[in-house]
Amino acid sequence: MEINNFEWNRQIFHIFLGIGIVALLVYGFVNKEMILTAAIIGLILSYLSKKIEIPVIRNLLEIFERREDIGKFPGKGIIFYLIGVYVALLLFPKDVAMASVMVLALGDSVSHLYGLHYGKIKHPLSKTKFLEGTIAGFIFGFIGAFVFLPWWEALLASFAAMIIEAVEIKIGTQQVDDNLIMPFVAGSVVWLVRLL
Repeated sequence: MEINNFEWNRQIFHIFLGIGIVALLVYGFVNKEMILTAAIIGLILSYLSKKIEIPVIRNLLEIFERREDIGKFPGKGIIFYLIGVYVALLLFPKDVAMASVMVLALGDSVSHLYGLHYGKIKHPLSKTKFLEGTIAGFIFGFIGAFVFLPWWEALLASFAAMIIEAVEIKIGTQQVDDNLIMPFVAGSVVWLVRLL
């Protein structure tokens, strides 16, 4: 299956957003409170974007946001991404939080792009995803986490996050965004391993 430009741009942005956030956090240019503030500003802009057309925001939405979300929840992807990063920073030690964000940035995007382009085997846990994508995402998520964690923790974090990425978790009729759940699962697994 050919990847359209929209999906390619979206996933590349997803990768660079995560790496950029991690770099800014590592070097102390931003902190968790600033990430939360950005998410709140995002929610306000999302609400306003449903009422009025904000020129620059509208252009960015058209480049990076899925059409179905522009009308319902403009900026949903980036807002949930920022909330997922904030939750990881709030709950876990810095090394675990950074690794969790890297798993989200690399694992999620690579699995999507690789699955769409090279996927042939349907994932046993998903109707829409491919096993090849999950494996590629697991490898890249591991590489990202390994920058901050010992190899066995990076391996477990990436494995758990990529399993949960393939599963469609719903609360009522709403699917839980994987930008929220992947960093939480990756960090929780490492935290549990350290407890034991």
